[in-house]
Amino acid sequence: MEKEIKPVGVRILDKDYMVACPQGEQEALLASARRVDKEMRRIRDSGKVLGSDRIAVMVALNLAHELMQGKQQQQAATQPTHQFAEQLLQLQQRMDAVLDKHKS
Repeated sequence: MEKEIKPVGVRILDKDYMVACPQGEQEALLASARRVDKEMRRIRDSGKVLGSDRIAVMVALNLAHELMQGKQQQQAATQPTHQFAEQLLQLQQRMDAVLDKHKS
């Protein structure tokens, strides 16, 4: 069953937007809009970037970078687990081979 799509109003950098949102995900959308608004205001208030288009691009780049770093950290955290499991399996196979030799 498909989720019903409803328009949700968000306000980012003093502009109102209507965004289509699946039912039940409105809170996540509103939280995301608050985050984007906060980041855009931070960049605008720094005075280093002028124009809402440029500010939006900077926020998009910063958030994409943050997302990619999170994914890389997640991959790095799971990689040693896989390597450790592989090493344990190899050790177990060697031990089994040694034990099998002593049984004969």
